[in-house]
Amino acid sequence: MLGTYMEPVLSIIGSALSWVSGIISSAIQLLYSIINYILSRPDNYIPFLWPIINFLNHVPVINIIVHLIFWRPIFDLLFVPGLVSVTIALIFIIWFERKITAKVQWRIGPLEVSRPIGGFLQPFADLFRYTFQEFVVPIHADRNYFIHAPAIAFILSTLPIFFIPVGPRQFTLPNGAMIEGIYGVYTGYDVLIALALITLFNIAIILIGWASNDRFTYIGTVREALLYTGYEAILILSAVAILLIYGTADPFKIVDWQVTHLPGIIANPLAFLAFLIATLMATSRFPFEIPEADTEIVLGPYTEYSGIVYGLVMTMSYEKLYVLSLLMVLLFLDGWAGPYIPYFGALSPAIWFGIKTYIVMMIMVFTRSVYGRYRPDQALKMSWSSLLGLVMAALILSLVIKVF
Repeated sequence: MLGTYMEPVLSIIGSALSWVSGIISSAIQLLYSIINYILSRPDNYIPFLWPIINFLNHVPVINIIVHLIFWRPIFDLLFVPGLVSVTIALIFIIWFERKITAKVQWRIGPLEVSRPIGGFLQPFADLFRYTFQEFVVPIHADRNYFIHAPAIAFILSTLPIFFIPVGPRQFTLPNGAMIEGIYGVYTGYDVLIALALITLFNIAIILIGWASNDRFTYIGTVREALLYTGYEAILILSAVAILLIYGTADPFKIVDWQVTHLPGIIANPLAFLAFLIATLMATSRFPFEIPEADTEIVLGPYTEYSGIVYGLVMTMSYEKLYVLSLLMVLLFLDGWAGPYIPYFGALSPAIWFGIKTYIVMMIMVFTRSVYGRYRPDQALKMSWSSLLGLVMAALILSLVIKVF
């Protein structure tokens, strides 16, 4: 009797084991194929890394990791234009803003951490401190939104970076050889996608302030919303004005047009000026540090945050500054155009793109030291009168250039 019942059970178990073993076998074959594919792909053409790569390629297992790191999707995600590049930019611009503000105000600025290099590692010390601080959720806050809103905002501020290429798809070496450039995601409409993602970032900031359920965060959130209505149209219209001249939203064609004709800043200086001021407003830099006015409303939407999440939300405005600086360089400053640097190989265009981006960021953070803060009504009046007129003039200029 028992044998009668066991036969179908054993049959089912045997079928299940056979099915599982088939899946495992297929997974192993797939993994083996992926490893072979990665190992067969050429490394990125970066000469100064060749000695290290050649050495590690002779080490079993490590060679797979090396090829995986330099595999284009992983390399773009991690390094250029990926997370490592973003981290370096954030560390530099936070340090530079502190130092330049201190110099203008006759102070020393961060110095105690890594004194021989001017306190450059102070942001690391801050990160270390925030990491071990307690993250407190106020009792009156909406816990779910309070915790998740910063993560949403951080993702929205990071995503545009992968749609802004920092180099051409291909470029020619001095010896005539063609090599593939380094860039992130390419769709042909990358500028428009980046702008769309940037606009969503502000909605997440409003959500952060609303979730905190505090009087200061409410005021900061309302100010953010007011400022949003002031600069968003200016930012988009100024980008549209210069795109009218280029006739495309393809970043590679945009840079090619500037190289063969004129840089965007010369082709339409009005659009550049409008984009620059809108960027200052979008990133809450002085004189538009209205949502986070620390002398009035503590820290605006971020008042209730602490610990590592506080460090995260405080870096988001710098990350947005970095993204908009990348866009500004792409649209107005020739992008990655510059002399080829043999030492960096495929990274050469990215180096030039980075240099221009850092200069733009340094100019914009310098305004913190030399301008006072506008009132909300002054900022809105400026947006809907002077800046709107400026961007309309930029659009007319673009149409004239396009027609004639």
